[in-house]
Amino acid sequence: MMDELEFLKKDWKKQEADFPKLSYNEIYKLIHKKSSSIVKWIFMICIAEFLFWGLITICIPESTFAIYEKFHLKSFLFITQILHYVVVFVFIYLFYKNYKTISVVDNTGLLMKNILKTRKTVNYYVYYNIVLYILLSVILNAVMFSHTDILIENLMPENSNLDTEKFLAINIIVQIILLAVMCGLIWLYYRIIYGILLKRLNKNYKELESLDV
Repeated sequence: MMDELEFLKKDWKKQEADFPKLSYNEIYKLIHKKSSSIVKWIFMICIAEFLFWGLITICIPESTFAIYEKFHLKSFLFITQILHYVVVFVFIYLFYKNYKTISVVDNTGLLMKNILKTRKTVNYYVYYNIVLYILLSVILNAVMFSHTDILIENLMPENSNLDTEKFLAINIIVQIILLAVMCGLIWLYYRIIYGILLKRLNKNYKELESLDV
């Protein structure tokens, strides 16, 4: 089935007699409507993510973070979490601002400019989340592995046949593998969810380029 926008473009350019002639403005309005809808979805997904992770944080038992208190990391995690929420709020505001701006623009050049701006904001949001996870993982592991006595006391089973060096080596390898796997999963999630929306937004941008020629 032919894409609706492609159909309208061909009708506008070829001016075929079998179909009603459509103006530049009519095609522009359709692209504008699609772009506004995509940016709205980006804004809503960002809010949904914030609420989801906030709910997860509330539901996690306090005992889960007990080990971090032994490494004097509880305050650090609390401050980091607050700063993270502030940054996410900023991104939510930017997504909302992009949506409102795109909703009211009535100029092809401005619409193209705002599509590019939205695309950059989404990319920054994705990179921020991945970099934050990597930095937190590195910092937490660096602190914990620098206090091997506390780490061994809390994590190494009493009846373990492993010596201390092997235990620490295995844990370091496991942490590196987990970090790589989690980064891959986070990247995959954002590639699927935001990647699809950005691909559609990019398609709209190219449509506007062809109309503006």
